[in-house]
Amino acid sequence: MTARESAALAFLDQAGWGATVVTPLAGDASNRRYDRLRHAVLGTAVLMDAPPEKGEDVRPFVEIGELLASWGFSAPRILSRDAEAGFLLIEDLGDDLFARVIAQDPSRERELYTAAVDLLVDLHKHTAPANLLAYDAPTMAALADLASTWYAPQTKRNKNLSQVIEPLLAAHAASGAALAMRDYHAENLLWLPDRAGTARVGLLDFQDAMAGHPGYDLVSLLKDARRDVSADLRAEMIARYIAATGHETEPFEAACAVLSAQRNLRIIGVFARLCLRDGKAHYVDLLPRVWAHLTDDLTHPVLAPLAEVVNQLLPPPTPEILTDLKARCAGLQTP
Repeated sequence: MTARESAALAFLDQAGWGATVVTPLAGDASNRRYDRLRHAVLGTAVLMDAPPEKGEDVRPFVEIGELLASWGFSAPRILSRDAEAGFLLIEDLGDDLFARVIAQDPSRERELYTAAVDLLVDLHKHTAPANLLAYDAPTMAALADLASTWYAPQTKRNKNLSQVIEPLLAAHAASGAALAMRDYHAENLLWLPDRAGTARVGLLDFQDAMAGHPGYDLVSLLKDARRDVSADLRAEMIARYIAATGHETEPFEAACAVLSAQRNLRIIGVFARLCLRDGKAHYVDLLPRVWAHLTDDLTHPVLAPLAEVVNQLLPPPTPEILTDLKARCAGLQTP
């Protein structure tokens, strides 16, 4: 047993959850680990193991989760915590991820996406707390440059992606003090049909929330790196959001296009980095879908300057490029 495992058991003993059956749950792109606990009397809960020595910090999860819960949303309740050690015991919201429910019954896709969009409508009635960092144009532009830094580091360039996308973000998507969870998609949303209204949508992975444009989580949902959402459903859901919030259609759609392009550039860079630096090769398999989203984003007229630079700097993820990325996985030849 490792020192970390011993520390986890001590935390659970102190929380009254020592005598449990432990089942590992799927991890994510971070260094966090999740286990489901089954207790004969207390039922189930989830242990979040977020090692501080690996750069993890559970405090933002607690802070944002408690804020969301105070607004009536279904973030997991915190049952016990040791922030210094990096352990949380949280409410178990079950296994019914949106992606899983829809895979089992595709006819429910529209129902679930409608609920997810309606949650954003309600969420954006609230103002993000003043202590949240701003997801502003300079921050987003710097993250877009991850695509050239990690996915195509050898490309000769006269201009960086950030230099081109920052003024576009500033012009079309800079305003807004919405709480942007920044990872709002079908594998981070849980269906809770026994609850009412938007509480039927369980929330995960919101610890990186920032204050940003209200369109950001909407495009995260509708241009998902992990599953396809039809163009018709995307258009319907954007129209639903606009009708419920009173945004002007053309400016909001332009903002969504710029935000989606930024997000997809960032994801291309992050997924390449997860392979090259962290040895997580399976993220490479998602790049073609993200590239398709980016290509669609760049058809919007306001993104013509970015489309020109992307075409110069970034090669499409051909099978040869994907094979090369995987061959260099685990940082053997990292940029």
